[in-house]
Amino acid sequence: MPGVGVSAPARRRPVAGPAVAAPERSAVAAGWVPPDLADPPAVRAPQRGIRPDRLPVEYVLPLRWSDDAGLAELTGYLRSIAALVDVTVVDGSPPEVFARHAAAWRGVLRHVAPDPAVRGVNGKVRGVLTGVAMARHEHVVIADDDVRYDEPGLRAAHRLLDTADLVRPQNYFDPLPWHAWWDTGRTLLNRALGADYPGTLAVRRSTFRAMEGYDPDVLFENLELIRTIRAYGGSEAAPAGLYVRRLPPTAAHFRDQRVRQAYDDLAQPVRLLTSLAVLPGVLAALAARRPGALLVAGAATVALAERGRRRAGGAAVFPPTTALAAPLWLLERGTCAWLALARRVLRGGVRYADGRVRRAAHFEHTLRRRLAR
Repeated sequence: MPGVGVSAPARRRPVAGPAVAAPERSAVAAGWVPPDLADPPAVRAPQRGIRPDRLPVEYVLPLRWSDDAGLAELTGYLRSIAALVDVTVVDGSPPEVFARHAAAWRGVLRHVAPDPAVRGVNGKVRGVLTGVAMARHEHVVIADDDVRYDEPGLRAAHRLLDTADLVRPQNYFDPLPWHAWWDTGRTLLNRALGADYPGTLAVRRSTFRAMEGYDPDVLFENLELIRTIRAYGGSEAAPAGLYVRRLPPTAAHFRDQRVRQAYDDLAQPVRLLTSLAVLPGVLAALAARRPGALLVAGAATVALAERGRRRAGGAAVFPPTTALAAPLWLLERGTCAWLALARRVLRGGVRYADGRVRRAAHFEHTLRRRLAR
């Protein structure tokens, strides 16, 4: 498969045998009480026909909806993958919405509420901790509600987990409205410079158990999980050619997320400094009446994005015009980075759900020290 690579920073052997003890307060964020990660609760699985080539994979979907506008489409998708893998939806929706979900998914998948013993500000992480604890298989795919795997994608993730502790696929938007086109500029730049941050990751349950999960009190939860596995000594596969479709958000949701997503850069100092330099650079060029410098910078950004678009056969899922979005996205991020920094300094963090989150993610060396204790 093109673009598949595995990095192995002195991988530790996953812990086997008895249950993992509860972590010391020094090892994780204060107040984190994870579920029993050794023995999943006995929840009766739905009865259905089993394909002969069914995969020993758990698909975990953390969910919290306030309405059911997309319920029919999501139900159709979950039915299709439930024929191939076991599905657990950890649903933090209000009671009336939860009840409608339970009725729609009865007999198709396992539908549970988040474990009340798991505390933390990030509801998605609470759902993941609950779902992985209940997983019936060693290989676990974690996915947002807008991620749409096909059978080849699930099989590829399953194969990669035979040799890696974490698999990091590549998302692409389909369909591609204007705001998804705009955000694809970010994706292409990430691909050109390394790897993107998708809405899905796959993990080995034994490794997740051994490192006692990850911190639910951060904003950039996928980066936190990636860094925790690295800090533990786990291996990561970042296959640039493993493409998994993602549905675009609404335009209103996209607009609401601009500053929140820029806040993620606070956990990545080089990216943050680059973003903060964009707006002053543009203003300096305009003040010096050097529009040519801006044109050169814009062309270089498009060229870099085009490199990411063509990497590992990406031209098959990223239309040619998406590279043109990169300078626009970079200008937006350069503006929103200052707003995100102001929220950190003046308000102590960024709004998330019903609270405020201060930390985007922990640095890997911090996590390594915690795990060594």
